Amino acid sequence: MRFSARGSVLAVALLLVPLLGGCEEAPQQAAATQAPPPSVSVVRAAVKDMRPSFPFSGRVVALQKVDLKARIDGFLKEQAFVEGATVKAGDLLYIIEKEPYQAAVASAEGAVATARARFDRTEIELKRQTTLVSKDAAAQTKLDDAKAARDEAKGTLDKLIAELDKARLQLSYTEIRAPIDGRIGKSLLTVGSYVSPQVGTLATIVAQDPIGVVFPVSQRDIIAVKEQAGETANMNEITVYLQFTKDKRYDRPGKVNFMDVTVNPGTDTVDLRASFANPKGTLVDGQLVTAVVEADKALPTLVVPLNAIQMDQSGPFVLVVNAESKIEVRPVTMEKQVQTGVAIAKGLSAGDLVVVEGVQKVRPGQLVEATEIKPEA
Repeated sequence: MRFSARGSVLAVALLLVPLLGGCEEAPQQAAATQAPPPSVSVVRAAVKDMRPSFPFSGRVVALQKVDLKARIDGFLKEQAFVEGATVKAGDLLYIIEKEPYQAAVASAEGAVATARARFDRTEIELKRQTTLVSKDAAAQTKLDDAKAARDEAKGTLDKLIAELDKARLQLSYTEIRAPIDGRIGKSLLTVGSYVSPQVGTLATIVAQDPIGVVFPVSQRDIIAVKEQAGETANMNEITVYLQFTKDKRYDRPGKVNFMDVTVNPGTDTVDLRASFANPKGTLVDGQLVTAVVEADKALPTLVVPLNAIQMDQSGPFVLVVNAESKIEVRPVTMEKQVQTGVAIAKGLSAGDLVVVEGVQKVRPGQLVEATEIKPEA
């Protein structure tokens, strides 16, 4: 059997390749074994005193809202307000031409004066006839006629006085004044327009302070609210808060002041209305808000930050760093979201270190370096 020198060299080279490769992999594996564990930030699950709360979608409604309308016919002569301004009860808002109504008052005053003079004459005649009859100087029929004339004159005078009062009332309607305090909206007619009771609304005044919020509540929620309300079981005494955003709440709580007497058959809910002080006009009629009913007594609740919650097909879970500094997966049952995070009903205990940063870098059972941070207040 023959072997060439070239073949021998190739064979030796092929035998050495695996050996050399193994020598190169050994340092790399050692380096990988010595790599530091990934770092994560953790927050300690804490028990906090939280008030059970019930959020409802609500709408701001004015407790007083008036549509201004003309009560007489005439041309609009003056607009005495700035659109969108705050007005006080009694403030002059519109003036309708006065001249026709002033003339009507003057005519009625003249008629009353004439009728009063006639009545005075009949009174004098009645007294004269009464004296004559008492002295048998005149017939009884003269006295009866004088009395009838006096009564007729009195009736005419009373009628004309009523017409004068009506004319004066009509004249007063030429000035449209604010019936309530509030903000006045846009004027729907301009100066020079012809107005009448049939024209409709001229402008609308909405009372600003106090103001109401109406929100529908199911019978099940009403029972739950009463159970959590403790001694304050009367719905008219329950405190309501308004939530604008997650972190912003209206600074003035309100009180429920009305509960509807019928249930909406389409939604099986009852409308509740709460009243709120609104001195700065922050709440606007028609605005959408979240009405939050809170219990009187705080309950101990386990809370973790919202960013600690992870989701998969099985539901919510958190990653926990155990006593051995290794990652554990803990399925949890969330109760509800609160201002400081998420309330946890099951799956965690107070003091557990839950991962809030670095979740993507770790896997279950992996050794990690945990840095505890303080949760948001």
